Amino acid sequence: MWFTIYLIKPLYNVFVYLIGIMPGGDVGFALIVMTIAVRVIFYPAYTSSIRTQMGMAAVQGELDEINEKYKDEPNEKAQRIMALYKERNIRPFSSFIAVLAPIPIFIALYYSIAREGLPHIDTNLLYSFVHVPTTVNVEFLGFLNLLAAHNIPLSIVVAFLQYLVVRLSITRTKKATTTAKPLAKDKAQAQAMQQNLMLYALPILYVFIVYSLPAVAGLYFGVTNLFSVGQELWIKRQIARKG
Repeated sequence: MWFTIYLIKPLYNVFVYLIGIMPGGDVGFALIVMTIAVRVIFYPAYTSSIRTQMGMAAVQGELDEINEKYKDEPNEKAQRIMALYKERNIRPFSSFIAVLAPIPIFIALYYSIAREGLPHIDTNLLYSFVHVPTTVNVEFLGFLNLLAAHNIPLSIVVAFLQYLVVRLSITRTKKATTTAKPLAKDKAQAQAMQQNLMLYALPILYVFIVYSLPAVAGLYFGVTNLFSVGQELWIKRQIARKG
């Protein structure tokens, strides 16, 4: 299948290679390095996505006016909205790459680990230049079994990091709208409700997801969220400098 050939096999080989060069063949450190590498590769897409989010938040009031004024003229409304996006240099579809790109990568990474059953290495999937590691250690830092599920502390840590990501994102969005045209009262209330839902419901969802999956998935989510927190803080610093 193309999924195995173009996603699972390449990621599996990179992962096995990283395990081979990690001290003690630590799978956890290999996963961390690989996760960071993926985030760095897609960093431009994430940055573009954040710019789009800020731009959309800044023109939301104007979008509401256009939607209301041309609600019975769909073609004119679409043209006005696209003109507004062009005027403000907003690319509304650029955020899709940042959202969708990591999904098949996570599926392929998790599938390759779960299906092949580490610490066993499937030599049939390895390229000729990738060698089987002499040691494959699934006990991250000597105490976290990456193949075991139902890890409560890890679930809580990942959920807390997700809370920080959403909190920083909401703060950034609010700053982007300080100079924008104010929203109607009902729109502002709906936006606040949506933000609170993301702020509290999403971390709770992460608790259940991470708890039900092997710890290797929780480590992946944790590193990803930690990277996102750092990215949000960096963007906050850049905005403060420009301000």
